[in-house]
Amino acid sequence: MHMKSFVYAVCLLAVSPAAVLAQKTATGYVYNDDNSNGRKDAKEKGVANIAVSNGREVVVTDIKGKYSLPVENDNIIFVIKPKGYQVPRNAKNQPQYYYIHKPGGSPAGYKYKGVAPTGPLPASVDFPLVKYNEPDNYRALVLGDPQVLEHQDVGFFEKGIMSELVNVKDVAFGITLGDLVGEDLNMHKDYINAVSVANIPWYNVIGNHDTNNDAKSIDKNDETYESNFGPSTYSYNYGQAHYIVLNDNLFPDPRDGKGLWGGFTAEQFTFLENDLKQVDTSKLIVLAFHIPLYQAEGAFRTEDRTRLFSLLAKYPHVFALSAHTHNQWQRFYDKEWGWLGAKPFHEFNVGATCGNWYSGRMNEQGVLESVMSDGTPRGYAYLNVTGNTFTCDYKVANKPAEFQIGLWHRKVMSTIWWDGRGFLYANFYMGYKDSKVEYRVDGGKWKPMKHIIEPDPAFVSELFKWDEADEMFRGRRPTEPANCNHLWRAPLSEKIGIGVHQIEVQATDPWGKVFVEKSAYRIEEAKF
Repeated sequence: MHMKSFVYAVCLLAVSPAAVLAQKTATGYVYNDDNSNGRKDAKEKGVANIAVSNGREVVVTDIKGKYSLPVENDNIIFVIKPKGYQVPRNAKNQPQYYYIHKPGGSPAGYKYKGVAPTGPLPASVDFPLVKYNEPDNYRALVLGDPQVLEHQDVGFFEKGIMSELVNVKDVAFGITLGDLVGEDLNMHKDYINAVSVANIPWYNVIGNHDTNNDAKSIDKNDETYESNFGPSTYSYNYGQAHYIVLNDNLFPDPRDGKGLWGGFTAEQFTFLENDLKQVDTSKLIVLAFHIPLYQAEGAFRTEDRTRLFSLLAKYPHVFALSAHTHNQWQRFYDKEWGWLGAKPFHEFNVGATCGNWYSGRMNEQGVLESVMSDGTPRGYAYLNVTGNTFTCDYKVANKPAEFQIGLWHRKVMSTIWWDGRGFLYANFYMGYKDSKVEYRVDGGKWKPMKHIIEPDPAFVSELFKWDEADEMFRGRRPTEPANCNHLWRAPLSEKIGIGVHQIEVQATDPWGKVFVEKSAYRIEEAKF
C-alpha cells in the first residue's frame, strides 16, 4: 500500500470527525482500511488483538478493534504493526503508524524545529491497516550512519549508496541505524528524500547526531526527530520476527549533564517489558539501536546491558543491530558478559554508509572513497530472515556482492631472505576472531591464517600517501587508523621459485557462507 495522497497531518492516522476534547485517556480503533482512504468508514471493521502503545504501556484491541491508553501532554500513540498487515506510507515511503500528542508542542528555544502544538486530543485516535500476504522469508536493507554533514555529502550518499538501491527488488523494508545527519537537523529532509528512492517502507533509528543539543533532559533529546520520524522507541512485526527500535542515546549524560552515554531510560524498560509480554518466545527478536552494547571506556551503561539481557533471556532467537563506530564488527556475548541465554547473544555493528565521514580520494563515480578506519569499504547490509532464523550479508558499494575480503601484501619480493620477507593480510569484512580464514599459494594445501588486532595495512598505506604527497589529492584526508577486529595475517615465502605465484584466501562468515579472494605476487632476483 502506498498512500501518496495523504497530507502530513492526516497520514499519521485517521481522526474521527467528532469534537476534540481534552482527555486523559486516548481511545480509538485499529481497523481494516478496505478502500485505503485513511478513514474509518462505517462498513470497515476493527481488528482484534492488535498491540497499541503510548511508549510505556502496551494494550491490545478488543473484539471490535478498540483500545484505550493513558496519555500525558507529551506522548506518541502508535500501533505495533502486526504480521500480515501493512501500515500506510506517505509520499516519501515513511510508515505512518503513530499520532503525536503534544498539546503545547516541543519546548521553546530549540535551534531546530520540533513538534508544533497538536492541540487537544482527538475523540478517537484511529489507525488504519491493510491486509497483506506477508512472507516469513524475506530480506531487509540495513544502513549505518549516512551522517550527511553538508549538502555535498547528500550527493555522495545518493550517488555512492542509494543509486544502487533505486526501486530495489525483493526487499521488504529498509532501516537506518542512526546518525542520519551530522547535527544539522534541517537536513533530515534531505536524508528522507535520499532513501525514498528505494520505494520500500523505511524505518529509522535515532543517532546521537540526530538529537537536539539544546535538550536539558534525556526525555527531550528527540523533539526534532519526533517531528520528522515519529517515536524514537517503538516496535513492529514482520513475518516471524519482532523488531524493537530503541533510542539508546543518554544525552545529556546524567553523570555530568553534558556529554553522551549509551543506555536506556526507565520508561524504555517499562515499554520493553510490556511489549515483550505480547511476543511469543518462538519469534525472532531483532533489536536496533545506534550505540553498540559494548564500547571501550564505559561508553555504554553496564547495568542497562545486564537488565536488557535479563528481559531477553527466555527468547532463544535474538539478534541486535547497531552502528555509531564507523567500523564494522561482530560480537557474541556470553555468560561473562551477563548473557543468560543458551546461545551467545549476537550483535552486528554495521559499517557506516558514509565510511570515514566522506573522506578519501574521489573515485570514478565522483564519490569520496570513504574507507572506514578499520579498512572496511563503505557499504550496506542485508538482513535475511527465514522464519525465526537469520543471516546477514555485507555489500561493498560499487563492488560485486562476492567481494568480501580485502587483501594486502608485497607485490614483488627477492630471493634473499632478509629482503624477501613478506606477509599476506586479509581483511574479512564480516569476520570475527573465531572465523575460519585460510590461504594457499599456487593451489597448494590450505593453511590457517592468524587472527590479529591491529590497523589494516591497506588503510595505513593509503593514509601515508596523503602525508607524503607534494600536491593535494582531490578529496579529504581520512582520520587516523583504528585497530581492525577482522584482520588475519600469514607469511609469504620467498623460497618458492622466481616468477609469479597465485594467492587464494577463503573465509567463512558466522552463518557458514564461504568467500574466496585471489591475488598474486612475484619473486625476482635481488638487485644491487
